[in-house]
Amino acid sequence: MDTRLTIAHRFCSGITFLKFVFVTLALTGSIYTPAYAQDITSREGIALQNQILELRQALSQMQKSLDSRPASSNSHSSHISSSSSDSDLLSQLLDRVNSLEQRQRDMRGDIDQLKKDLQQKTDALSKQIADNQFAAQENIKNTVAAKPTEESPINRTSSPDNLLKIGKEALLRKDYATARENAETVLKTAKGNLRIDARFLLAQSLAGQKQYRRSAVAYYDAYKLAPKSARAPDCLLGITATLLALNNKKAACEALDKLKKEFPHPTDRISRASSIYAKRGSCH
Repeated sequence: MDTRLTIAHRFCSGITFLKFVFVTLALTGSIYTPAYAQDITSREGIALQNQILELRQALSQMQKSLDSRPASSNSHSSHISSSSSDSDLLSQLLDRVNSLEQRQRDMRGDIDQLKKDLQQKTDALSKQIADNQFAAQENIKNTVAAKPTEESPINRTSSPDNLLKIGKEALLRKDYATARENAETVLKTAKGNLRIDARFLLAQSLAGQKQYRRSAVAYYDAYKLAPKSARAPDCLLGITATLLALNNKKAACEALDKLKKEFPHPTDRISRASSIYAKRGSCH
């Protein structure tokens, strides 16, 4: 057995010989251990490496001292004293090594925990980004889907008949803006009865928007297009209603008188509406 190991075994009271051999070889670099071979880049890791290097140097000096000391020339008492002193020193060195190893294990544990926390936060952030991207894509899809209705209104592609039909439906829903837009679009190209109906729809939509003066003019224009048509009594009633809304009772009564003269035998609906407007305007 190597002389240094024999002397060390003799001086290590209370310390197992195998543990001493393992630590000694590890400190002097004679064997490879992951704990000491790991590349540590942190400040604390560098400090630990420096301390381990100091321990190596101290152990090397101690071993040189043991090697240079002849075992046969020492007295029994000095041998015991030296053995006790060297044993204490080795014990201190081993304690420091164990402490440093524990600090390295703690550091690795902290690093592993930090990596775990960082991974969890990264995963959560990635999920949030993915959710936001998905929501944004859905919003874009919904916007694109809605654009054809907004940018390509039906009154640019439908026939005049369809436009009037849709306009009348909008009027019943009190969507006066759509009714007015469709009526104005039809008036740009329509002729004959379609033009009369479009003018009448325009008058109704303007009245719904409380633009009574423009509504009265539109009713009158519709009446002038066909003063003997079935639409004429409704046009005169519309004129009466808008004039009453403008609080022009005299003109409203004149419109009713014209209705009675030109259409002496009105329908029940026209007759009932005329009576109601006559009472509102105090017509005689």
